[in-house]
Amino acid sequence: MKKVYLSLLFICSGLLYAQEKSTLAKPNYQQAAKFSPARLRSLIFSTEVSPKWINFSDKFWYEYSSPQGNNWYIVDPKSRSKKELFDRSDLAAKITSIVQNPFDAQHLSLINLRVTEQDHIFRFEVQSSKDTVKSKEEIKKLTNKSDTIKKKLFYFEYNVNNNNLKEISDTTEKKRQLAWGSFNPDTSKVFFSKNYNLYWMDYANYQKALKDEKDSTIVEHQITSDGVQYYAWGSEPYSVTTGDKKSEDEEKQKRKSVWLNWSPNGQHFAIGRKDNRNLSALWVINNVGGKRPSLETYKYLMPGETDSTETELYVFQANELKPRKIEVQAFKNQTLTLWNKDRSKESMKGPYFINYWHGNNEEFYIARSSRDLKRIDVLAVNVNGQVRTLVEERSNVYLDIKKPYFIQQGNQFIHWSQRDGWGHFYLYDKQGKLLHQITKGDFHCDELSTYQEASGNLLFKANGKEKGKDPYYTFFYSVNKNGGAVKLLTPGDFDHQVEVSESGNFFVDNYSRVNTTPVSALYNSNGQLIMKLEEADLSSLFAAGYKFPEPFQVKAADGITDLYGVLYKPFDFDSTKTYPIIEYVYPGPQTEAVNKSFGRSMDRIDRLAQMGFIVVSVGNRGGHPSRSKWYHTYGYGNLRDYGLADKKVVAEQLANKYAFIDINRVGITGHSGGGFMSTAAMLVYPDFFKVAVSGAGNHENNIYNRWWSERHHGVKENISAKGDTTFNYQIARNSDLAKNLKGKLLIVTGDIDNNVHPANSIRMVDALIRANKRFDFVLLPGQRHAFGEMTEYFFWRMADYFSEHLLGESKLNEVDMTEINNDRPLTR
Repeated sequence: MKKVYLSLLFICSGLLYAQEKSTLAKPNYQQAAKFSPARLRSLIFSTEVSPKWINFSDKFWYEYSSPQGNNWYIVDPKSRSKKELFDRSDLAAKITSIVQNPFDAQHLSLINLRVTEQDHIFRFEVQSSKDTVKSKEEIKKLTNKSDTIKKKLFYFEYNVNNNNLKEISDTTEKKRQLAWGSFNPDTSKVFFSKNYNLYWMDYANYQKALKDEKDSTIVEHQITSDGVQYYAWGSEPYSVTTGDKKSEDEEKQKRKSVWLNWSPNGQHFAIGRKDNRNLSALWVINNVGGKRPSLETYKYLMPGETDSTETELYVFQANELKPRKIEVQAFKNQTLTLWNKDRSKESMKGPYFINYWHGNNEEFYIARSSRDLKRIDVLAVNVNGQVRTLVEERSNVYLDIKKPYFIQQGNQFIHWSQRDGWGHFYLYDKQGKLLHQITKGDFHCDELSTYQEASGNLLFKANGKEKGKDPYYTFFYSVNKNGGAVKLLTPGDFDHQVEVSESGNFFVDNYSRVNTTPVSALYNSNGQLIMKLEEADLSSLFAAGYKFPEPFQVKAADGITDLYGVLYKPFDFDSTKTYPIIEYVYPGPQTEAVNKSFGRSMDRIDRLAQMGFIVVSVGNRGGHPSRSKWYHTYGYGNLRDYGLADKKVVAEQLANKYAFIDINRVGITGHSGGGFMSTAAMLVYPDFFKVAVSGAGNHENNIYNRWWSERHHGVKENISAKGDTTFNYQIARNSDLAKNLKGKLLIVTGDIDNNVHPANSIRMVDALIRANKRFDFVLLPGQRHAFGEMTEYFFWRMADYFSEHLLGESKLNEVDMTEINNDRPLTR
């Protein structure tokens, strides 16, 4: 009898185990492969209208694609008209007869379509299958000099008024502006940098350079003579690579761009200059870039390091071209921001862009920031050297600043500030006297898109004003400069991405949520709908099995703060099964990796869910700047740990709500700051987070770049009794907690990442080895911060890792990644 009971017990236990196992999701490689970036290109087409305003008018044209092919439209908002830019069938037939390659209406491929200075004339190119010989200039740039053949380009001009298409010679489409050329307002002179100094040439010699930059008859005029490497007038290469075939002398003699800010009358220009000679260098080694490994050297300022130089400001008088140094020193290691006017019709002189300073003929405006960013001044700089302080911003945490918007012929300006804890607009007179606050309330004003002088209305973007809606959704508003009611111009519970015409009379609104189809519409500045432009065609995507993700709202670890996120399920989701949960994270503070509108990129989140996971992305206190200043700076002084409690409690709340989430199988992943955060989560909450894949993480923020680390974590300024100023920077690192690792951790980095240096990952690896921990590490040869051509390889390594350790099955024992191979035909 006892044996019978034992047998029954064994059978029941086996059945329970089998039943439990049958409810667990299994890795679905085939499902994830269906939504690779390569395959999405044939499933998702246009999702927004990007208006190309015609010569800064209210008219615009745009291109929009669908499963039926590409379409081009021209829109006149004033007449409420939208029509095809051309008859596609007719154009295809005409191009076919000239190029002698077959085209049809669905498969038109127009290269570099653009409008000319005549509103009705468009130009574009079409590539044929006909071979032609490369130009002498093209051959000179080749490493393989025998590669002299290319496919011929045909050049066309199209008249929208009479539908006339004509072939034009490529010689008539001259290269209108060389990258290094900076024009003065009357375009009589072109300025540039060479051998670390300023030069100029007249327009006639510039025309010679257009034909041949090495023409020995070109006459140049040197302006400065004291420029040296790392203390130059003008731009310098970001990095220098050992083994470059160009000699150092050749590189110095090469003309380079220079950023000059011109007065409207062209009589003065301003330029900033910084001495970087004493800054320490950093290196990466490219082991696969050529026959010999090459050393890439670049200047890189780390947090806490001494920076003995200040940004210098100079003004030149155009007829004398002698530098006048402007004394603007106020803070040690300060930075200066030279504002320029936005690109507009006024800034274009024919085909040439003129970079005007932000100001008038006598004064221009800049920002001066302390190293700790707790003090920022808005300054007016006179051409005679006098400096006036217009606005002083002060805070106990770091400040943000935006360019002031001058109105009323320069007699007033609109200033953006977070002085009351929210981003709002303030009206000042030109002497810097505050007149009044324009917007008020618990919402965040962001970009001031335009100001309408006739009505006195500001058109601006803002977040959080529409109560009951996700505060990350951007809306578009108007308000009068005298204050009063704020008018909503973009209704609907969506995220609105707006592009405004230069006049401010009309705007295109691209709106959606993560769970709606994108729509594009045209409105006037009163918020009246002019016409619906497009609705994205997602039929191919849905036919492949796609399903929208689900937005959600939860509480932060404090039980008070609302957090907003998105939950991604497998498209073959089965509510009777249980799934591991993976959090895709980016801590901010400058942004959060939480989608708010429909997006075409699915390779890190949506596709990962298809493997058999519930994937979530959610904000955290200390994240996105488009909420209150309190929310944004919550992590100030605690840059490693500030967001982790929120990530943990979100997973717990979702598991409490949904029975299909297994809270005992929690993964976490992210890239860059997300790589840093995912590893930190494994070390701070080692019994909760079980598996992490960390991509390009800044694990040691004491060796990441100074701008980001000191800004968001803080640097302490110490002033001695003698008045000497020093700075102290201390920050917690992931490597400090290496001994805490319990779960499975995969660390990945590119070996020539010159943003987050590989040393961040290697030092983390070193700490784990010294703590006697088992973990995994992948080094991607020849890859920068985003992993470049090895992004797909990274995804499938991540998919394998999570599948193996959260689902109990994977393809880790298979050598070939067939999912990648199936997207890449083996042509040889």
